[in-house]
Formats: sequence, C-alpha cells, structure tokens
Amino acid sequence: MKIHSLSRLGAALCATGFVMAFATTPALAYDTAAALKDVAAMLPPAGPGGEKPVAASEIKLSAAEIDQVKAKKAKAAIVMHYGGNDWSRAQIEGLKAQFKLMGIEVVAVTDAGFKSEKQVADIETVLVQKPDIIVSVPTDPVATQAAFKKAAKQGVKIIFMGNDPKGLEPGVDYFSNVSPNDYGNGVASAHLMAQALGPNGGEIGMVFHAATDFFQTRQRYIGFKKVMADNYPNIKIVAEQGIGGPDFVGDAEKAAGAMLTSNRKLKGIWAVWDVPAEGVIAAARAAGRDDLIITTVDLGQNVSIDMARGGYVKGVSAQRPYDQGVTEALLGGYALLGKKAPTFVAWPIIPTTKANVLDSWKAVYHVDASDNIRRSMK
Repeated sequence: MKIHSLSRLGAALCATGFVMAFATTPALAYDTAAALKDVAAMLPPAGPGGEKPVAASEIKLSAAEIDQVKAKKAKAAIVMHYGGNDWSRAQIEGLKAQFKLMGIEVVAVTDAGFKSEKQVADIETVLVQKPDIIVSVPTDPVATQAAFKKAAKQGVKIIFMGNDPKGLEPGVDYFSNVSPNDYGNGVASAHLMAQALGPNGGEIGMVFHAATDFFQTRQRYIGFKKVMADNYPNIKIVAEQGIGGPDFVGDAEKAAGAMLTSNRKLKGIWAVWDVPAEGVIAAARAAGRDDLIITTVDLGQNVSIDMARGGYVKGVSAQRPYDQGVTEALLGGYALLGKKAPTFVAWPIIPTTKANVLDSWKAVYHVDASDNIRRSMK
C-alpha cells in the first residue's frame, strides 16, 4: 500500500469521491483516499492454497468457442451455501445469464442456509440429475469434502466461488476458483472506517465470522486488522465477537448490543458483511447510538438505503457478484472445451460511500439503484 504526500490529499479526495470536512478538521496523517484508490485496483495476495491470482478480465471465450460449448448441450447446477442476500442473488443471475448465452441448461439452484449437512444433501440430490458443471461455495471446507470429491469422481467440472474444500486439488478435483479480493475487502472497509471516524480516531469493535476456516471472511478480518495496526494508531480495536449463524442478523445484533453496553466510548463497529451489518444497525438503534459508525462488505439493498440517507453505514467494500457469476460460467465453458485455465481468478472491489453509492450499485448489479435507494438520497 502506498503512502502519498499530504499535499496531494485534497486532489485525491475530489478525484475519487471520498469526501471529508478538511476545512474544519486537521488532516489525517495517512492518505486514506489514495489508499482506497489503490485497493480498488488490487487483486488478492493469493488464493486459499496460495495460488497466484489471475485477473477475471483475462477469462474470455470466442464466438467460435461458444458455438462449440452450445453443441455439447451441457447441464449445470448452482449449489449455494446461502441464498438470502443480494450478493448470492446477483451471483445466480450472472451465472444463469452467461450459461444461457452458452446454451447450458441450469437444472438446479439450491440454498443450504449455511448448514453443511443441507449442502451435502443438496449435492447428492443434484448429482442424480447428472450435471456436467457444478458451481458452488462450500459451507464448511471439511464437512463438504466427501460430497464434492464424489462429484469430481463422477466427472463433474466444479467451479468454486472463493472457498474450496480441504483436500481437493485445484486443476485435478476441481477446475477453478473465482473470488473477489476479500483481503482487499478488509483493507477497504478499514480505510473507510478511518475516513468516517476522522483524524481523532477512537475505539471500535468488530463483528466477524466465527468460522475461522472460511477463507473469504477470514481474509476480510485479517485485512481489516492489519490496516488498523499498520496505519491508524489513533484507532483502537477494543472488542471483537464472532458469529456463526445461520441467524446472522440476530447474532450480530446480540454481539453489537453487548459491545455497546460494555464499551460506552465505542465509536464504530465493523461487520464482516452486509447481513450482520443489519444486526449492528438494529443494536445501535436500540441503544440510542445514532452517532455509531458502521463499515462493512457487500452492497446489499438495506445497507445501501441506510448509507444513502446518511445513517449508520458510512462505507461499504462492494464486490462484483454478477460479474463473478459470469466469469464462473465462462470457466465452465473452458472446462467443457478442455481449455487451459488458471486455478484462481479474482475480481477487484469497489470502495463505496454515500457519494458514489448509485454508481457503485450500477457497477455491481448492472441495473440502476432501486427507487428506495434513490429516494433515500434526497
């Protein structure tokens, strides 16, 4: 991460849309706006097994190759870990759209509700339909291992969304893995927290995903803490609580409520993604903490509305789930054609505040922001 001179800070802020009231407060010692610009262009350091990331922009099929895929009349199944948020819905939409363009029939879309036993059962059910491709996020890297191994032995081409099961070899047991820059998600949401807190900093809490072997959310946690430790000595993480779900809203509300009760000076709370952030919002509202600052990951509808109206959420590291789904489907085409592909492919993230939420929504979901978000901007 680059440190930029303070003389460039005002220009960088104007260029990126990240605005603070520098007319009335001293400047931050660290050029947060420039750091956000840098992380928006980054790929993650490595994949779950240390794989070197390849930019998603490099994954392409020619018109002739797409015709070859169509001729195979292949079938695909989408086996989700959890379907109850905007990220998952956008992934599914991107997958379906690109599979349709390639003449691949989607025979099943399942939702495990973040329960590994349900996902194992879903895989067993899906295999009966003999799909050529499975695209999935493992709920648990150990509990789902045997089920995915069984699919691989049956010749199914498997594409993962960020996480992969233990003991499966990339390029052998599964074809490829497509991920956002989850380390960057942690980095961006940390800089957004610092930007919202301002130069005086303060004490903050973290609501993280308790599944320490879930690669994506663990990377966010690591990235957030490293940025705070390395760059913002005036911001102290004084409370942390992990949540396991599947009631991520309720669990996060309880965790945040306990933090706010025991730490009266708490100025901000980071939530690992937008659904837990909704629980943190509820806790702040119940505690009468209208001044609490929240940053998170994933540009969901509810956190976008809150941010647009100038509420608790001051920053979101937005992923590109629709585009990620398109890339996963394209890699399914690679697999059907026997075309060589990287085993770890990554999409960059979009640091988002109220200033650019409408543009970010369009970039993330490929449609204009909803009327509810637009009305909240007034």
